[in-house]
Amino acid sequence: MILETIIIVIYTVAILLIFLYALAQLNLLYNYLSSKKNRSDCDTFDLTNPNEVPQVTIQLPVFNEMYVMDRLLDNIALIDYPNDKLEIQVLDDSTDETVATTKAHIEQLAATGLDIKHITRTNRTGFKAGALKEGLKHAKGEFIAIFDADFLPKKNWLKRTIPYFKDAEIGVVQTRWSHINRNYSILTKIQAFALDAHFTLEQVGRNSKGHFINFNGTAGVWRKECILDAGNWEGDTLTEDLDLSYRAQLKNWKFKYLEDVETPAELPVVISAARSQQFRWNKGGAENFRKMLWRVIKSKNISTKTKIHGLLHLLNSTMFLNVFIVAVLSIPMLYIKNEYAHLRFYFYFMSFFVMSTVIFFVCYWFMYRQIYGSGFKKFFGYIGMFFTFFSVAMGFSLHNSIAVLEGHIGKRSEFIRTPKFNINTIRDSWKDNKYLRKSLSPHVILEGLLMLYFGFGLYSAFIVGDQGGDFGLFPFHLMLFLGFGYVFFKSLSSKV
Repeated sequence: MILETIIIVIYTVAILLIFLYALAQLNLLYNYLSSKKNRSDCDTFDLTNPNEVPQVTIQLPVFNEMYVMDRLLDNIALIDYPNDKLEIQVLDDSTDETVATTKAHIEQLAATGLDIKHITRTNRTGFKAGALKEGLKHAKGEFIAIFDADFLPKKNWLKRTIPYFKDAEIGVVQTRWSHINRNYSILTKIQAFALDAHFTLEQVGRNSKGHFINFNGTAGVWRKECILDAGNWEGDTLTEDLDLSYRAQLKNWKFKYLEDVETPAELPVVISAARSQQFRWNKGGAENFRKMLWRVIKSKNISTKTKIHGLLHLLNSTMFLNVFIVAVLSIPMLYIKNEYAHLRFYFYFMSFFVMSTVIFFVCYWFMYRQIYGSGFKKFFGYIGMFFTFFSVAMGFSLHNSIAVLEGHIGKRSEFIRTPKFNINTIRDSWKDNKYLRKSLSPHVILEGLLMLYFGFGLYSAFIVGDQGGDFGLFPFHLMLFLGFGYVFFKSLSSKV
């Protein structure tokens, strides 16, 4: 009975933490909808007046970007901003032949009168954070715009973002990501779905009420003074963007989020690339929780509500660990429920997971409707998309839980960049990409075993108890079976 009690306690705590996170999402939905009714104008620079046009530096941190480097440079060269007020830094940590080709391309652009510089380092100390910090030493700009290699800002991007810095308290302006290859595959659709939720519901929901948000590593602009005042870039976590964002906001700098300014980018099309990105983001989130926990709690500059939202924000990736715990323990719980009738009261806690799912379903529908439109046809499409997303997200829960645990215990690891592909249509092939990992992740075998484990959970629904089975957890186990199956077989096929 001791083992059963331990299982019940751990399962219940994990479910309640998920429910608490769901309630926070519901509050963000309320904030999001309220923000639509309470749009406020703010003072902005008049960029038609030469005296109000500030100096801007665009930083492009890159590392071995053979497939997208030319596209990136050609696109950035089209940015519409006065040449005498614009500097471009290509922060190139590459170790392959792209160093030479990038240098040649930059020289061609510089010959047209563009102020563009090729900055290289002899080592990757601090990885991306180190490159940004190195470039900042030489940056002419009062404001620093940052774009990763797979981002394609529109010509008027600076003219839509820089004006907001007339408010001297604003340290960052962040824009919304959009996705040039959203419909390439189920994998890209799922990633787009998750990112859209973050860039609508979460970013607007937090920013509209003055809660902490994060610069997303790219497609945003920093005030140089803000970076320096917050302590500059640090490379001790895998998400240097989240780290600096919190340090800046703890120093009372304001962030401005622009939902209506889209910055197109490319989503990973191969599951191994998505896995490495997910690992870095989730481990970095846990590392930042570890780094920022007491700073947020002890801060006297922010409200209790902002502290709660901030801590839940930093614990975002840890929800994968709670989901994984609930998933694995749900099968033992199924047997315990049907073995010990006197414990049935405790199984009302299972309903909290259903309630959490319903809350997520409602919250994400408003995000989906904002992007795709409403109507019955769209709603039925959303139902399919939501449960596909939910299933595959649970299929990633082992992989992401390992990342989270490593982050919380302080295990260090290298910054593994996400391979870029320059792929937009199904006719384009990714198989010859030289940057893809050649070996399978050892987690894949465990994911295959978990698929079988949840297959057993489906079978168990028919045989437990003496009343002809118990199908209460059947839909949950079906999504887990399909989610882990998708991740397992997709990981195997990507190596063929």
